[in-house]
Amino acid sequence: MISMTSRIGTRPAKDALFDAFARVAASLASGRRLEIIDVLAQSPRTVEDIAAAIDQSIANTSHHLRRLADDGVVEAHKDGRHVIYHLSSDDVYRLWRALQDVAAQHHPDLGDRVDAYVGDRSEIEEIDRATLQAWIDRGDEIVVIDVRPDVEYAAGHLDGALPAPPDRLREVLPKLPLTANVVAYCRGNYCAYADQAVRELRAAGRSAYRLEGGYRDWEPD
Repeated sequence: MISMTSRIGTRPAKDALFDAFARVAASLASGRRLEIIDVLAQSPRTVEDIAAAIDQSIANTSHHLRRLADDGVVEAHKDGRHVIYHLSSDDVYRLWRALQDVAAQHHPDLGDRVDAYVGDRSEIEEIDRATLQAWIDRGDEIVVIDVRPDVEYAAGHLDGALPAPPDRLREVLPKLPLTANVVAYCRGNYCAYADQAVRELRAAGRSAYRLEGGYRDWEPD
């Protein structure tokens, strides 16, 4: 009779284990699915909302969500007649951020692709949270704006940040105090909304900065 311990460490068992890891990696091997993760990191959404956010059909978005759900990356719950999707845990967001960091360090042409999407950032000054807090502590006039869509702002935002969603950005910006330093943040390092806000403010002669990272990087623990 073969003992149970003799089966430990077998090649088939190891193959199965590593194939399970690979399924999660393969689930992320789609730009559209990564974009879904980026959206759901900000707030839970219906399939219709997700489809609109990533500019895809509902059918195609549903296909991607099924794949992410099958691999344990997203989960869903019922809210009345609606099915609401959300990330299965904060670890999924941390995995997404780690992937971005590795790509930024090692992908040879990522910088060119970033510039093609968000534009030349050489004229945009980025500050970190410590700098922002130092300005606040010394009494500088600071206005922090959250330039994500309303649904994301409603789900959570930095304390004291004012909503300036993309569809109302040009309506909100002229109403900000003229003498204030404006600090804009959005979803993360590769979100173009904050860049747009800073460029428009600076073009109008205003003092404006982009906050490093995004809301999920700075939200309270």
